[in-house]
Amino acid sequence: MPSSADDPTILAERAHLSASRSALRAMREDTLALKAQGGNAVSTEVLQAAIAARAAALLDRPDVPLFFGRLDYSPDLDGAYRGERYYVGRRHVHDAAGDPMVIDWRALVSVAFYRASAKDPHGLALRRRFGFSGGDLTAYEDEPLDAAAAGRDAASSPSRILAEEIERPRVGPMRDIVATIQPDQDEIVRADLAESVCVQGAPGTGKTAVGLHRVAFLLYTHRDRLKRGGALVVGPNRQFLKYIEQVLPALGEVDVAQATVEELVFPRDSRFAVRGLDSPSAARLKGDARMAEVLYRALWSHLSEPTEALVVPRGSRIWRIPAYEIAEQVAAIRERNVRYAAGRAMLAQRIAHAVLTRMEAAGESPDDRVQDAVARSRPVKAVVDQIWPAVDPVKLLFALLSSAERLARAAAGLLTDGEQAEICWEGAGKVPRTPSAARWTPADAVLLDELADQIDRTPSLAHVVLDEAQDLSPMQCRAVGRRCATGSATVLGDVAQATTAWAAGTWNETLRHLGKPGAVREELTQGFRVPKQVIEYAARLLPVTAPHLAPPTSVRQAEGALELCPVDDVAEALAIAAWEALAREGSIGVIAADAALPALSKSLRALDIAHAVLGAEEERETSGGGAERDTAGKDSAGTDIAGTNTAGEDGADDPAAARLILVPASLAKGLEYDQVIVTEPADIVEAEYTELLGLRRLYVVLTRAVSRLTVLHARPLPAQLATA
Repeated sequence: MPSSADDPTILAERAHLSASRSALRAMREDTLALKAQGGNAVSTEVLQAAIAARAAALLDRPDVPLFFGRLDYSPDLDGAYRGERYYVGRRHVHDAAGDPMVIDWRALVSVAFYRASAKDPHGLALRRRFGFSGGDLTAYEDEPLDAAAAGRDAASSPSRILAEEIERPRVGPMRDIVATIQPDQDEIVRADLAESVCVQGAPGTGKTAVGLHRVAFLLYTHRDRLKRGGALVVGPNRQFLKYIEQVLPALGEVDVAQATVEELVFPRDSRFAVRGLDSPSAARLKGDARMAEVLYRALWSHLSEPTEALVVPRGSRIWRIPAYEIAEQVAAIRERNVRYAAGRAMLAQRIAHAVLTRMEAAGESPDDRVQDAVARSRPVKAVVDQIWPAVDPVKLLFALLSSAERLARAAAGLLTDGEQAEICWEGAGKVPRTPSAARWTPADAVLLDELADQIDRTPSLAHVVLDEAQDLSPMQCRAVGRRCATGSATVLGDVAQATTAWAAGTWNETLRHLGKPGAVREELTQGFRVPKQVIEYAARLLPVTAPHLAPPTSVRQAEGALELCPVDDVAEALAIAAWEALAREGSIGVIAADAALPALSKSLRALDIAHAVLGAEEERETSGGGAERDTAGKDSAGTDIAGTNTAGEDGADDPAAARLILVPASLAKGLEYDQVIVTEPADIVEAEYTELLGLRRLYVVLTRAVSRLTVLHARPLPAQLATA
């Protein structure tokens, strides 16, 4: 792997890199020089926004390599690529004449970079990978792929540059993996837009990155459709979304929305403030799919039978529609299985149409304007309000949870008496006076979202990426699924990491409630980030937590990657381990049971060890209100997350930039650090609602390390970890 600064090949490649950066700057300058001139002020503003978005996508980042590979196609190849040379990078760059200097990694010609091998070279004679330090090209590595390479061992030997890129220390947000995508990952990334994909991925297999790169690929290949229909990334919490938020912009995509499930379903209604928390059993019940039918019954119970004929005066005539005919119209609408509000609007139009047919039979010639006027007339509106009244979803949910009698009618045959008592405010003797006074919970917000959709259809997006999907309840799955009802989804997760009491349980259940039962299933078991020693140690928990899954593997084995340390004093041992970790490169995550964080932070402060506390910044932002703190500040077992203000008063670092971060176990999912120090695994297990959920939480925690895992414990380790 040549890396000398005097190497003529490196000098030539650096010259191409410099010329490519100059060309990218010229492309951006040309874009900014465009003048937006629409037919009116609105169209001009739209054009200006499009120009600004294009300029933002063309912004060069000097610390990010503009290209990372080169493809030399064989001169003996038949076809358009014969003898061509292409540089593969994060975005397309062309020179003043329009000739490509860098090819976008998502282009069809770039597939060979990820999938070519000596056995199937995809027409390549040579694949070249580049090594970078920051944005500077420092090395290259050639892999011959012509006919003579098929019998050479070198062609199948591991790439050193690839390994170094995977193992490169990191501080701050997640990076893209565009230079290191593996063939099985690339097949998922390039799946067609019409195809929903479910990826079961073990820790360190890159499932999150695969999902993000897939939406970037879809934006490249179906940009107009996704621009019209929209794309969304749904993550488990705001900390996770902050961690991944730079991946898509680094790939040139700046217009993809991100949200948690809680943010997705939160109503913009002053009467609904989430400031309570359900018990795990109540949250599990409210997340049960049976609640959709309970809500459906409660909603449609508002319909009543017409009791008398409708009389509509029109001009000098009076038109009469008998009650039985109106009842027939209601029944016909119900058979169409329409939304509640749509049915209500249809009833007014159908009654008006019945009046029009009588007018025509009497020799009049009414048109559509007359029908609309009749539908809006006072008599018709009155009968519609009586038979098919408008329903306020907040008031309906409030009434349902406040009245044991009303809930019993809606839940008959669906929920047992004990289950009804679990979620009914009246049974608990704490009925609020008004919806505004209620201590609504996150699970209530999902119920309200379901009701709102039963009344008026939720708009669907073109594509949704759902990460950590294994933790969602059936009702949460329904909430996400209706936002891609006419689109597709990329569903990511690991059932071995399901740590909520209300999780759907299996991928079959999750996909069914998402409305994507036919999604293509993919499984990633080979890890690239987590060292072999670490993943094998954590996998000792799988026979209990997920016995049906294949054990994960890893391509990496790092010396000293796993250290188990029985200690007398965890806080004292943590200080020593923190100093040792700070002497090495990369990010450091100290993961502990949520309730232990304040004491650990205090001990580190006493020794002037700079650190940040993940979640503490949100705690400070919401501490004045209380609603967000009560819900976001607890895990599934109701334990406080960063329960005291451990950052701010002590001058702790910003988590986005700090090297050493204290991480609540409940927020560790999806994150990774070069070095991880785990304290008291037994406490992490016991903090959860059940032992099974606790062991799954521990599995998550133990698999966050990229280079080194240190386990500090004064208490005995869980018995499952002692199994050889």
